Amino acid sequence: MSTGDNSFESSDTGRSGAPLKYAQSVTFEDPVELDRGGTLPEVTVVCETYGKLNAAGDNAVWICHALSGDSHVAAHDDTDDPGWWDIAVGPGKAIDTDKYFVICPNILGGCRGTTGPNSINPKTGRPYGQDFPTITVNDMVDVQLRLLDHLGIDKLLAVIGGSLGGQQALCWAVRYPDRVRGIIPIATSARLSSQGMAFNVVGRNAIRRDPDFHDGQYYDHPAGPRVGLALARMIGHITYLSKESMHEKFSATRTQPRHLETEFERQFSVGSYLGFKGAEFVERFDANSYVTLSMAMDLFDLGAAVDDLVDLFKDNPCRWLVISFTSDWLFPPKESRDIVEALVRTDRPVSYCNVVTDCGHDAFLLPVDLDSYGQMTESFLATLAGDTARRESGGDRAAGGLRPNIFHPANPQRLDYDVILDLIAPGASVLDLACGNGDLLVELAERGHNRTLGIEIHQADVIMCVDKGLDVVQGDLNDGLVTFCDKQFDCIVLSRALMEIKDVKGVLEGMLRVGRKCIVSFPNFGYYKLRDMLSSEGKAPEAGVLHYKWYNTPNIRVLTIKDFEEFCAELGAAIHHSLALDTEKSAVVSGDVNLNADLAIYVISR
Repeated sequence: MSTGDNSFESSDTGRSGAPLKYAQSVTFEDPVELDRGGTLPEVTVVCETYGKLNAAGDNAVWICHALSGDSHVAAHDDTDDPGWWDIAVGPGKAIDTDKYFVICPNILGGCRGTTGPNSINPKTGRPYGQDFPTITVNDMVDVQLRLLDHLGIDKLLAVIGGSLGGQQALCWAVRYPDRVRGIIPIATSARLSSQGMAFNVVGRNAIRRDPDFHDGQYYDHPAGPRVGLALARMIGHITYLSKESMHEKFSATRTQPRHLETEFERQFSVGSYLGFKGAEFVERFDANSYVTLSMAMDLFDLGAAVDDLVDLFKDNPCRWLVISFTSDWLFPPKESRDIVEALVRTDRPVSYCNVVTDCGHDAFLLPVDLDSYGQMTESFLATLAGDTARRESGGDRAAGGLRPNIFHPANPQRLDYDVILDLIAPGASVLDLACGNGDLLVELAERGHNRTLGIEIHQADVIMCVDKGLDVVQGDLNDGLVTFCDKQFDCIVLSRALMEIKDVKGVLEGMLRVGRKCIVSFPNFGYYKLRDMLSSEGKAPEAGVLHYKWYNTPNIRVLTIKDFEEFCAELGAAIHHSLALDTEKSAVVSGDVNLNADLAIYVISR
């Protein structure tokens, strides 16, 4: 079915129920004992593979599909049909099949070859239908483990999945952590929200109340629950979009319906779209599978609170990259941040980015934001595979990797970084707040500090840190450091960011609680050149010293060395060491430091 209308394009575009040319099938004859009771006497699993397993057997990447997906993650060649993640999987792409052996199985309960409701029940010789037992995400992953063993792979490089696929990735991490090195859960959660469950409930009711459902035994009837399944898909598809994406698609033509042959209302353009998507979906999916898989998604529950996840993750050996999307209201970013918080509290190596997008939940299947989530996925896999070239090139000062000097942008070398590095004890655990593009963390990694983490608010810098193989969590320091435990890090660094923070007292209090030692550097606005510009010209200091105008400066705090020392006394923070620098002369300043130093560095604690 085609409309020739670009506004009808979505993550479904190009997908069909055509036979899968490259699908492989294996049947496991041993019974499968299911999570919620019941047994499947045997299980067939269909999968597709891409690339080659290397001699060491350590380049396998496992991709878990979402509710409406299947094993056909990408086209195998120019003659093959498009896959559901062609934009990300293939030669030279984010998940590079020239480097990795990619495996994507159709999940248990699906309808594209793996045992599901439309499979033949060996006991009756007829399709299972509604006799297919209730399954869980645990059951899906247990069956996938059988396939992994069948393929002779001891340990996966990574497990990747979005939505229901992300739940599977989390399940791999919890149930079989020793079989995988890295976990990439995308747009998912430890359990579906009540709102998300509500949409699934309505979808299942639409299917079950269809007169042609026949209690799930519709396979011998001329018609199945096509209307009910289409309605379920229409409801589901709404949850995959955002308010912004729907406005862009339909606002200008809201009363101009597309002329399609459909039994559904098409008075408005959004109605034509949903009717088209529902009818398209019916051609390739089974209603009983929709009921089965949506129920498994609803039943998935790793815990209602971060503390529950802490107990699950505390000994987890995996490395993590967690990705969410700002406009996703089906799996909102808060649910990903709960996963990240639990990992941070247990000192697991984790990176997190909340990708800015208007595409909603479907963003991880669309090309619009591929440069963000795709690049992070590519970099993370390279780090897992031991590719250190990114880190080495990213930390090259000669290449201009460092941010400009505070008062001298023509000089890229960060003198304060050199001093700060000397103040950090060998091997100390370090939390770098407002870490920027990760240059200080690169230096620490090269010095052998194994436990480091950066916090950064800007998406571009987060992506750059992941590209360098660093652990970085996107976050706003003004939200506080509540994620962290008391004295969790030997050293906390806040370099050149104090003057940009709104909640200065909250951030400093958090640093003193979480760090055994805190290092703070900041530009001294008592510096004589700044005083002279204000007093002699009567204007706010700008280019040549601060290289900002008064109206576009990020420096919302104008503090001096004297101000900071008085503030430390107010906080009850002990000053263990201080350095005042003239960065233009690359010299330590003595005497009247509040007048003659343009940069100050303090070591404090409580």
